[in-house]
Amino acid sequence: MTFPGENNTIPFPSGRADGDTLGGRIWRARDALGLSLADLASRLGLPEETVSGWERDHAEPDSKALFMLAGVLSASPSWLIAGIGEAPAGPVGDDPLHPLLRQLREIHQLHDQTGKAIAALEAEIAKLIKSDQG
Repeated sequence: MTFPGENNTIPFPSGRADGDTLGGRIWRARDALGLSLADLASRLGLPEETVSGWERDHAEPDSKALFMLAGVLSASPSWLIAGIGEAPAGPVGDDPLHPLLRQLREIHQLHDQTGKAIAALEAEIAKLIKSDQG
């Protein structure tokens, strides 16, 4: 017995799919960009443990996080999910923008460090104010 449309599948024009897992593809894309796990988590505004769980295939990002992840990693959502399409390439050494990309990455790291330093300083000031009032 056949049902209408049963044999009417539309082939997905993808070539061969990547055989890695979602977590493996996230790690490979992050590595290609030279991002640390902390950098990626910071750019996504998520805890490092969450992103680590994705990379270890202990959890999967929801659709909103998946699209944010794809944007940050310069990868297509279809490649992240199923390995369909081209894997993202990291900065190319001979690319004239490479030094600028490296500088941008360093500035992002400094920005993250500055944010953490500000938060620590605010916490210390709050403690001092509290001890002066008590």
